[in-house]
Amino acid sequence: MIFVTVGTQLPFDRMLAIVDTWAQQVPTKVFAQTGPAARSFEHLECAEFLAPAEFDQRFSEASLVVAHAGMGSILTALSYGKPLIIVPRRADLGEHRNDHQMATAQKFQDNPAVHIAWNESELLALLNRYDAIVQGSRELISPFAPAPFLEKLKQLIEQ
Repeated sequence: MIFVTVGTQLPFDRMLAIVDTWAQQVPTKVFAQTGPAARSFEHLECAEFLAPAEFDQRFSEASLVVAHAGMGSILTALSYGKPLIIVPRRADLGEHRNDHQMATAQKFQDNPAVHIAWNESELLALLNRYDAIVQGSRELISPFAPAPFLEKLKQLIEQ
């Protein structure tokens, strides 16, 4: 199952429309957390929002995650060891207030577990490489800060 998430604040119909079009051609189940989408999607199983437990379940069951370039989505996918395709929202298209997601995506472009689609054609190309991406590199990160960081933070607070 592919899990698609757009976060909880804004719709991201541009990304969802590409995934919806692609999903009609493949046997793989695609589930999307759509947020407040302005349209419906014919080939995706959808929910506008998910309770935290269901969100975690969808993440753990997914063979691939497709997401906006939000830090929460990226870090969650990496903490689950899931291959990830991210599509940064663009301010010039009215998808966000600024281009911080473009900057976030740039910071992850050298991570082999994170695949970046800068536009619709790149997203479609990455989806068409589904099998290779699922078999490729994975990075598993801890959901907790490293001990040396916590120790330095503790020292700073105590001063």
